[in-house]
Amino acid sequence: MGFFDLTGQVAIVTGSTKGIGKAIASRMAEAGAKVVVSSRKADVCDAVAAEINEKWAKNGGEAMAVPCHVYYKEQLRQLVDTTLQKWGKVSICVPNAAVNPYHGPSAGIPDEAWDKIMETNVRSTFWLCQMVLPNMVENKGGTITIIASIAGLKGNVALGAYAVSKVAEHQIARNIAVEYGPHGIRANAIAPGLIKTDFAKALWTDPARLDKINNTLPLRRIGDPDEIAGMAVYLSTQAGGYVTGQVLNVCGGASVS
Repeated sequence: MGFFDLTGQVAIVTGSTKGIGKAIASRMAEAGAKVVVSSRKADVCDAVAAEINEKWAKNGGEAMAVPCHVYYKEQLRQLVDTTLQKWGKVSICVPNAAVNPYHGPSAGIPDEAWDKIMETNVRSTFWLCQMVLPNMVENKGGTITIIASIAGLKGNVALGAYAVSKVAEHQIARNIAVEYGPHGIRANAIAPGLIKTDFAKALWTDPARLDKINNTLPLRRIGDPDEIAGMAVYLSTQAGGYVTGQVLNVCGGASVS
């Protein structure tokens, strides 16, 4: 793999049993990393970890399942501690898990939905980063790649609170880059556009709506989870060694059209 080799690296990827998170975990294992597969349901984590091991053991990749609901601080702590006990370090962290329980104008959002978005998307990302950073400092290096969204780049009538949470994630990455750069630690955010995942299924399974969206994009198509995974692998390897504090839009050109 050369420039894109992750042999000897240990990666935690939250929300990694489907969609973008699963693609990231799988591609990091393909590049030789030891990967922690994590989401709320233990049986699903086990199945995805087994799938990755069967597929990428030949490349030196390895997956371990550690169920975790990121909303709960004690479960995040267990996620990190279990990883350290098993593999001795965390060199890559990808906070990917997120929620969006409300679609519509900001005036109509219930307090409970606002709190759930901010606590799950922002607070849990901040917590997880703070939990892995001491080990990265000790090891004089590491990478954090937060999966954010292009929703955080401009106003959004239907996704206002979600967009606010994603802007906050952008800033978490920038702050870590500034604070921890002297320790050899890099932090970035990826801002995906519309990707073919369950999260956006209502959009891409409606042919008329999908055609309308595609016609607004320079590439004339929505993205695939692997196309986000490719950027995550790049940012975690020597190839991305001079990239930090950035929000990288992987959106088929949506941010410029």
